[in-house]
Amino acid sequence: MHPSFSTRRLARIAPYARTALAALSIATLLGACTIPKHPDAEAPAPDPFNPAVTQLLDDTSWVLTAWKQADGTARTVPFASLGAPITLTLSTATGQRHASGFSGCNRYMGSYSLKDGKLSFGTLGGTRMACATPGGQIESSYLNALTHIDRTGVQMREPQQMQLVLDNGDTLVFERSAK
Repeated sequence: MHPSFSTRRLARIAPYARTALAALSIATLLGACTIPKHPDAEAPAPDPFNPAVTQLLDDTSWVLTAWKQADGTARTVPFASLGAPITLTLSTATGQRHASGFSGCNRYMGSYSLKDGKLSFGTLGGTRMACATPGGQIESSYLNALTHIDRTGVQMREPQQMQLVLDNGDTLVFERSAK
C-alpha cells in the first residue's frame, strides 16, 4: 500500500474517531457522577417474624399504637392526646436486660429476655396509682398481655414497628420511639 494513501485515509477518519472518543469519555464521566444505589434499597422488607431479628430489640423504645383483637376488631389505645401514651423501653445499660415504661396510669419495670425469636418478660412491678382515665382502663389488660406473648415480629426498616402476637390471637403494634 502506498503510504500517502493510508495517511490521507487516516486523516479523513481521525475527526470521527476523535468524536467517538469524546462521546465515550463524556458517557463515562456522566456514569461516574451518578449516585450508586444500594442493591437492597428496593428489596421487599424481611420477614418480621424471623427469630434473628428480635436480637435488634435491645436498647430500643416503643409506643403502643394499635391493639388488634383476635376477632379483627380494634381495641382503643390511648394516645398522648388522652394523657401519656403507653410505652415500652428495652435497655441493656446496666449489663442486664431491663424493661420499663408507662402502662396507661403507672410506670412499670422488670426484666425481659429474647429467646427463640420471642420477647418475654419476667415479673413486672410498678407504681400503684389509681386512674379513671382511658389509660387506666387499659393498663391491667396491657400488663397482662406482656405475660402472654406467643410470637414477636420486628420491622427495623421505616416505619420501624414491633408486633407482639398474644397466645389469645390479639396483636399489639408498637412504633419505634426516638427516646
